[in-house]
Amino acid sequence: MERIQGIAVSPGIVIGPAFVVGEAEKHVPHRTVPERERAAEVVRFDDAVAAALDELQGLRDQTAAGLGDEAAKIFEFHIGLLRDPSLLEPIRIRIREDGLNAERSAANRFEELAAQFEGLGSDVFRQKANDVVDLERRVLDKLMGESSSRLAKLRDPAVLIGHELTPSEAAAIDRHRILAFATDLGGRTSHTSIVARALDLPAVVGCGRLSERVEDGDLVIVDGDSGTVILRPDADTVQSHRELDRRHRQYRASLRADASMVSETLDGTAVALLGNIEFPEEIPAVLANGGAGVGLYRTEFLFLTSPTEPTEEDHYEAYRRAMELLDGRPLTVRTLDLGADKYTQRRAEEPERNPFLGLRSIRYCLHHLPLFKTQLRAILRASALGPLKVMFPLISNVMELRQARMILNDVIEELEEENLPFRADLPVGMMIEVPSAALMSKTFAREVSFFSIGTNDLIQYTLAVDRGNERVAGLYSGANPAVLQLIKSVVRSGRRESIDVSICGELAGEALYTMLLLGMGVRTFSMAPGQIPEIKRIIRQVDLAQCERLARRVGSYESDRQVLNALRDELRRIAPDSTGGWTGE
Repeated sequence: MERIQGIAVSPGIVIGPAFVVGEAEKHVPHRTVPERERAAEVVRFDDAVAAALDELQGLRDQTAAGLGDEAAKIFEFHIGLLRDPSLLEPIRIRIREDGLNAERSAANRFEELAAQFEGLGSDVFRQKANDVVDLERRVLDKLMGESSSRLAKLRDPAVLIGHELTPSEAAAIDRHRILAFATDLGGRTSHTSIVARALDLPAVVGCGRLSERVEDGDLVIVDGDSGTVILRPDADTVQSHRELDRRHRQYRASLRADASMVSETLDGTAVALLGNIEFPEEIPAVLANGGAGVGLYRTEFLFLTSPTEPTEEDHYEAYRRAMELLDGRPLTVRTLDLGADKYTQRRAEEPERNPFLGLRSIRYCLHHLPLFKTQLRAILRASALGPLKVMFPLISNVMELRQARMILNDVIEELEEENLPFRADLPVGMMIEVPSAALMSKTFAREVSFFSIGTNDLIQYTLAVDRGNERVAGLYSGANPAVLQLIKSVVRSGRRESIDVSICGELAGEALYTMLLLGMGVRTFSMAPGQIPEIKRIIRQVDLAQCERLARRVGSYESDRQVLNALRDELRRIAPDSTGGWTGE
């Protein structure tokens, strides 16, 4: 049995067989092939080499047609090496004589050859070593099957284990076949973690080299409450976690039973609880969990889950469908937050060295006006169907906001000329996600109809901590006094100008912070659908005076440790059954 500590990102406990996917070089199976099957294993290896050769020759011919014969020569080394008996025959011998499976035999031989090139010391030979590694990946992909094709073959429910899952891979997960997932990389507020919560799948990320320590079929426990993954657990551990799972399900069922109750404090203060969504299909879950609408529609998932750029009609149909499902309830659409993701970086001529500080979000949109206008046209057209609001993400200065509004006005004029219906008084808001916006919130409050505080990025940029980096996860804390002071300042600015201020980052859905945020003056929370019932229960068990006392007390603390201890003590007193949610530790 082996216990691995990662980062808890989506609650729940699952016990099941592992199913390992990811980059081939990250997980190469090691097994002994019975003597009677070795000839077939050699054939399987030769078939993989042939498939890789066909692929390389196709790439060579395609490059020659597009860029000329000189450029196509870069593939000649790969093709020549993959035909070289001195590379291939030792692999066949290891399979036939040692009974080593094709994947491990090939990986060992490629690694030996790459080390030989590296040892020659020249930059030219080091490049050859890189070519060998690339060739190894190509052959192993053919032997092992790529992640998507392997997932398609999965028939029985399993726990997905991988080096890293992209948001699109996570979004494509079949909830009937995948019980939970755990990954080597990732952070608490990465897009993949956000999708896990939206899918209500237990998940643990940031597990180090987990995918190298587990084989297909190994029994694993994924504990999304504690952030623990247990490999090959013994019988006592399985039994104890089954009991924990039973209690967790019982608690969740009791929360769902109260989901339809009104969302207000004991003294009658109304609090709006909304859902965060990536797809319109999540709206029924928002409503079933007691949400009053959608406070954040992350529209970039229209891009991240499609191989082609969505058209205006693609956008419009998604928003129309969302409005239809909401049936008169509010929908807040965030314009595209692209640029720091793999989707755009892979397509960039020169990928940015630090994309989170680069051309992302509203900056990306302002540099890609046709893309931006396409989305704004669809949003405006959908606004004629019901109570829709639009907000711009990652605004860092007043000129960005004014430029975005100017483009919106240009699109309004276009629709007027085309006699297309839209809401003339469309509410326009902005995300508060960077310290400069929080510090200038008094000015911004006079320019917009509402604020939405995106705590995920606000914490990241305030504390200079990459929120997707598991190695500095301990520094990423919503309880940091600097972060709390910024939130308080934004709420105060909104109140002075009589505009609504919501919290739509992951902090909104963590029970640990609910009383504090209420005490600071927040009256609108937007979160993953599955988090709504617990937050509603907390709200219904407190009065505003005790929340304000807590906020004043916490406001005098100098460390996140003091803040967290105070919040935990208060939560245990109000809701002893709560897991407490994310603590930022």
